[in-house]
Amino acid sequence: MSSPYALVIEDDPDLSDIFSEALGVAGFEVEVIRDGQVALQRLPSVEAVVIVLDIHLPNVSGDILLEHIQADERFANTRVIVTTADTVIAEMLRDKADIVLVKPISFGQLRDLASRLRPAD
Repeated sequence: MSSPYALVIEDDPDLSDIFSEALGVAGFEVEVIRDGQVALQRLPSVEAVVIVLDIHLPNVSGDILLEHIQADERFANTRVIVTTADTVIAEMLRDKADIVLVKPISFGQLRDLASRLRPAD
């Protein structure tokens, strides 16, 4: 059986590496996208179990991407983890995302969370 797919949309190279590694250790096949416009173009062709979504992205913001994800019924069972350093934005998005994490986010925190979101084999 192939690994479940996770998409990390994060423009900070260090954070995207940490998030990718944490999801990989949790058993996911991971794709990283560092630009909002690229993510918007890629979304129609992916079927992710988990999407880790930064809000402050170049070209297309994460809140716009979140709207697209929520409007696409292919993502009805996808767990969206929004990440932001802005506590005000985090509070505003609590009802729109499955999980909202305020940065800094540790490797272990995301690994453990991703492990719980991984579908049973």
